[in-house]
Amino acid sequence: MAEPTGSIAPRTDAALARLARHPGVSAAAAVIGPGAQGWVVGGAVRDALLGRSLSDIDVVVRGADPAVVARTVARRLRAPAFELSREFGQWRVDARRGERGTAGFTLDVAPLQGASLVEDLRRRDFTVNAIAVALSAPPQLEDPLGGLDDLRRGALVLASEEAFRDDPVRLLRLARFRAELAFEPTAEVLARARADAQLLARAAPERLLQELRKTVAAEGVLAGLELMDRASLTERVLPELAALRGVEQSHFHHLDVYDHTLEVLRQLLLLERQLAEFFGREVAEELARELGRPLADDFTRGQAVRLAALLHDIGKPRTRAVRPDGRVTFIGHDEVGAEMTLTLCRRLRTSTTLARFLAEIVRNHLALGFLVHERPLSRRRVYDYLRRCEPVEVEVTYLSCADRLATRGRNAEQAIAVHLELARELMAAALAWRRAGGAPRPPLRGDELARVLGITPGPLLGELLEELRAAVYAGEVADPQEAIAHARRRLEAIAAD
Repeated sequence: MAEPTGSIAPRTDAALARLARHPGVSAAAAVIGPGAQGWVVGGAVRDALLGRSLSDIDVVVRGADPAVVARTVARRLRAPAFELSREFGQWRVDARRGERGTAGFTLDVAPLQGASLVEDLRRRDFTVNAIAVALSAPPQLEDPLGGLDDLRRGALVLASEEAFRDDPVRLLRLARFRAELAFEPTAEVLARARADAQLLARAAPERLLQELRKTVAAEGVLAGLELMDRASLTERVLPELAALRGVEQSHFHHLDVYDHTLEVLRQLLLLERQLAEFFGREVAEELARELGRPLADDFTRGQAVRLAALLHDIGKPRTRAVRPDGRVTFIGHDEVGAEMTLTLCRRLRTSTTLARFLAEIVRNHLALGFLVHERPLSRRRVYDYLRRCEPVEVEVTYLSCADRLATRGRNAEQAIAVHLELARELMAAALAWRRAGGAPRPPLRGDELARVLGITPGPLLGELLEELRAAVYAGEVADPQEAIAHARRRLEAIAAD
């Protein structure tokens, strides 16, 4: 059994006291009226016992209206409250901004499910999440399913035999808790997961995406993915990734496509921890800020790059070919992979923003490697690279480093060194490009250029303006007069062709 992340607090009562002092919990306890009962349940109790931060609090009540409790708590915390689920009568207090000097959190209030607390807890996923703490003074821990012992040994045990059938998304939580907490399912739970894996077809794609996001974002993502594989979940959620198993590559690779993909992610995780050593302090600080920026669907840009690492070669099985000399090729796997990524994103119902971000990284993940033999690069070639990779010019440069580090076949060390040297140069250029807002503007507007040259707006004018952007970036054009002269020369060259 793997050691869980963190350990049970030396004294359970100290953990319960910490939980009771939490502003959301103390506010909820204060508004439970006479004749009513309330309990903190789920992940908040687990995390309090593990000494982890408390950001998502779940409270169940009996004899009280969840809406009234939530609204009253919200007024005390000066935070908004809203109905989260009409079906389950659940309300949320959103204090994520950290009002009143506290750390941000959400507090969900719902009625007790079933006739008793035990029945409510049996409807949850795993015993480690089926421990309750009564909103009383002093707080009382209630553990009818033995979750505390399972928490101590880092074991994932189902709260009931029906747990996966009641909510198939819980299957994917096995991987998430493995990645986040280093918890391991028992042999019985793993066997049940394999038997019930097909139930994921019933799960809402949006919920699968969120579980996948949490797994990918966790420090132990590789362990989470390994558990997905053991539980036969990968082919149900990411069949494109599962299809990479056994796809052999050329002599430049030492792994098949599946193992190479996981190695790329492993190298990416190492890079995340060593940005300053790899890129230098100044570039690393700016890159870290970029990777930490929110993107879409609760992904940061850096978390989305992790997902892109899993998808970057999914086009290889469809494009694999063997030349007469025996060399294996995957010509066009970047374009095929980009289209497959868009299809995958439609299946998981991601936002358009996330889908395009992932697809453009997949589409352009080979671009930097093609430039290695052209060093030193002219400003024009740098422009072409950045323009082609926009709007993921920073992230695809970053991912290419991990991809190259994971490729250790013939002549690997020299190839890696050359690639990484170029990547460092292009990363500085990519960050500057993004800082500047992309390609530079021509020194004069399109309508002004069209009037001076005597041409009408259309594709030709667009081509001339793009040429001027490149010329400005390359330092060939600095003012309107130079721009006009440059555009005239370009126009003459086009006419001569």
